[in-house]
Amino acid sequence: MASVELRNVTKVYHEVTAVHSASATIEDKEFIVLVGPSGCGKSTILRMIAGLEDISSGQILIDNQVVNEVPPKDRDIAMVFQNYALYPHMTVYANLAFGLKLRKFPKQEIDQRVKEAASILGIEHLLERKPKALSGGQRQRVAVGRAIVRKPKVFLFDEPLSNLDAKLRVQMRTEISKLHSRLESTMIYVTHDQVEAMTMGDRIVVLRDGIIQQIDSPLNLYNRPVNKFVAGFIGSPAMNFLNGTLVAENGLKFKCAQLKLTIAEKHQKILAKYLNKEIVLGIRPENLVENIKSQRYQIVKGNVDVVEPMGNEIFLYLSFGENSVVARLNPNTKPVVNTEYSITFDMDKVHYFDPVTEEAIYC
Repeated sequence: MASVELRNVTKVYHEVTAVHSASATIEDKEFIVLVGPSGCGKSTILRMIAGLEDISSGQILIDNQVVNEVPPKDRDIAMVFQNYALYPHMTVYANLAFGLKLRKFPKQEIDQRVKEAASILGIEHLLERKPKALSGGQRQRVAVGRAIVRKPKVFLFDEPLSNLDAKLRVQMRTEISKLHSRLESTMIYVTHDQVEAMTMGDRIVVLRDGIIQQIDSPLNLYNRPVNKFVAGFIGSPAMNFLNGTLVAENGLKFKCAQLKLTIAEKHQKILAKYLNKEIVLGIRPENLVENIKSQRYQIVKGNVDVVEPMGNEIFLYLSFGENSVVARLNPNTKPVVNTEYSITFDMDKVHYFDPVTEEAIYC
């Protein structure tokens, strides 16, 4: 296996910069996920690593060797595409063996590798079928198997689960994670689904408009986002944001329309420079809880706009004048639409952001 390094990699299409000076190091045997909204440049980065796109400037290194001018077939990588890219006229066995035949592997070794990959993925019984006779999940396994037989230095996945239904997507997510553990290989995985990113990646690269925003572990991204974009992108439902002002009233308070929240004592010293200035408060839906009487929890009342039962929890949408939040509550709660309801802000779990730069204010 091998490490992959991006050094100030930029990609320009017809005067439009798709990737801005991206730098990152993917360690040997690491599973790293590139995540971000559509058009953020994540697939472009993957294709540049694969050699399917030329880079405009910078360097890409695989196993400490610069590969800018190395053809895709000589980079020792394997890529799994969103649309599976199987040959419809070939059997599963022939699809798995095709790349090895092109490289003139001995027939016996091809047979051994194909059967080994089929065994790993549980598709031994499908080897004589053609793609049209397979389900979406089975086709995805074949596409992954075609990468496995190559035994490449690096596996690249370009949104491989986006064509599957929700249940199968969860199942395949688990299968790919197991595969990484079994093969101990370097894997780079692209998705727009932050749940996939959080559950699969050793580390996550968050992109926006071709710029890397943060590279970190899932837990650090969740607890210590570097800016408002990362905070809002990671987590489902998304973090709530309220724009307000810090005022001095028996300590510091966050004032926003009819809301007035006392800043946690441990945050007050850092936030003092924002006194009488605007600031953005962020709080995750899971940190808006049922009524708790404690100094760190503050009860507020809002109007119930929407109640979404999710089975094991309820998403409750509350409004406070022009401001609104969503809370994740116990399924036994019974809020009624268009009535007043009280929830509690856990002020120890609140995040703060500069309203101009949108960078996090670490407290």
